[in-house]
Amino acid sequence: MKTVTGLFDNYDDASSAVAKLEASGVPHSDISIVANNAKDRIDNGGSKAADDAAGGAGLGAVIGGAGGLLAGLGLMAIPGVGPVVAAGWLAATAVGAVGGAVVGGAAGGLVGALTDSGVPEDDAHVYAEGVRRGGTLVTAKVDEQLAPNAERILDQSNSVNLEDRRGEYQAGGWTGFDADAESYPTNEIGRDRNRDVNRV
Repeated sequence: MKTVTGLFDNYDDASSAVAKLEASGVPHSDISIVANNAKDRIDNGGSKAADDAAGGAGLGAVIGGAGGLLAGLGLMAIPGVGPVVAAGWLAATAVGAVGGAVVGGAAGGLVGALTDSGVPEDDAHVYAEGVRRGGTLVTAKVDEQLAPNAERILDQSNSVNLEDRRGEYQAGGWTGFDADAESYPTNEIGRDRNRDVNRV
């Protein structure tokens, strides 16, 4: 299995990528989405999926059914990120870290969950920071032979160019995601969505 990941400035682009991944045959149990929800901009229909995952059910088990992954969005908070809506195996792992479970990687939480799934730590920091700043993360576990198609789907759905975004963050003095930092100020959430130059 290979983990493919895309960061999106626009939630609609991310949800479109999830739908395309599911349509391509990737089971929704192998896809995760974590979206910053500091401004309550995403309606999850009152789902308690994240609460159930924190209680041990696991988001993948909670979702099920014909509604696909997005039908199981649940609310939670991730240290350093703030309020998010999330669904899938990555979110369940991050919730476990928040609840005190040991997650690999020194950073734990979202960074640890990503690195445990095979994402390089340097990239995991950028992905976590992107969510902190208002973005949406889509991650899928796929067979090696399906990975190129899954990566193409993420790229064609307007995912962020990770190296460009890393450079922009570093140019502003950023050195890495800090789970102990305050959540990004609400008035600054979503500023990255205005950066059309970073679209792949």
